[in-house]
Amino acid sequence: MLRRFPDLWLFLLVAFGLSWLFALPLWLSDAPTGTLAFTAIGVAMMFTPALGVLAVRLRGRRLGDPATGREWAVRIGLSTGGSRGRTLALVALAWFGVPALVIAAIALSAALGLLSVDLREFSLFRESLAAMPGGSPPVEAGVLVAVQAASMILVVPLVNSVAAFGEELGWRGWLLPHLTPLGTWRALLVSGVIWGLWHFPLTLRGYNYPELGAWAAPLFVVFCVTFGALLGWLRLHSGSVWPAVVGHGSLNASASLVVLVGDAADPPALAVAGITGLAGSALLAVVSALLFKYRPVERPVPAAAAETPGAA
Repeated sequence: MLRRFPDLWLFLLVAFGLSWLFALPLWLSDAPTGTLAFTAIGVAMMFTPALGVLAVRLRGRRLGDPATGREWAVRIGLSTGGSRGRTLALVALAWFGVPALVIAAIALSAALGLLSVDLREFSLFRESLAAMPGGSPPVEAGVLVAVQAASMILVVPLVNSVAAFGEELGWRGWLLPHLTPLGTWRALLVSGVIWGLWHFPLTLRGYNYPELGAWAAPLFVVFCVTFGALLGWLRLHSGSVWPAVVGHGSLNASASLVVLVGDAADPPALAVAGITGLAGSALLAVVSALLFKYRPVERPVPAAAAETPGAA
């Protein structure tokens, strides 16, 4: 397939090549996860898929692609899609629906015995506060949990959507429609696997599942496939990338809710509990399957049909 679509080669080369280049200081310095440097590099990496899309656009212009800037923007989902009202409704659904799924994954994990929660003392959160410079602040842990949870749901998704845009423009804006000649489900699977592999510069260092070390990398691919299917439904159902951008930003904002309610005596095993664990991936898979079954999407005009001239 890649031989038929040189734009795909170029996109992947830029997105993956730059992600490894940006992450190189982490490997050279052996910086642990959770440090400011690790976080900053992770945020910078999020813009590499957008740079891949830009490279494809520049190549197309050089080879005489007749698409105007507006046509290209529509092609990669920067418009509001076929219905502005539906797209705005899906943006709201992504904003508040993703945290609802995060909470549901916590409840499911607890119900299955995969997670111990402490909603009385918030002992794990208290422990993390005590470890901070200056010790615990003079405010009840429950109050801080409520404030932080509210900000995770109401405010932080908008902030996180800035960096999430860098990824979503590439993965759901450009790549997913480009793969639709494979069929919707295959396109979702392949794009999700690619998204998961792209995280390897971080996940091979144990990112998201520090207890697993390098085994965090294949596990996060599973999550990327299931959550990518949900984001893919938002993209295809709206014809716009913006609901997926907000959904991605909302996930990054609220995924750590599991830590706020965890029990210090039995800390969460993030590989199985919470939205990014196996329980969350199973939940996302079921929700995505139901959405595609009961709210099917029209297959968009594949971006591959507009492959740049001279790209045989």
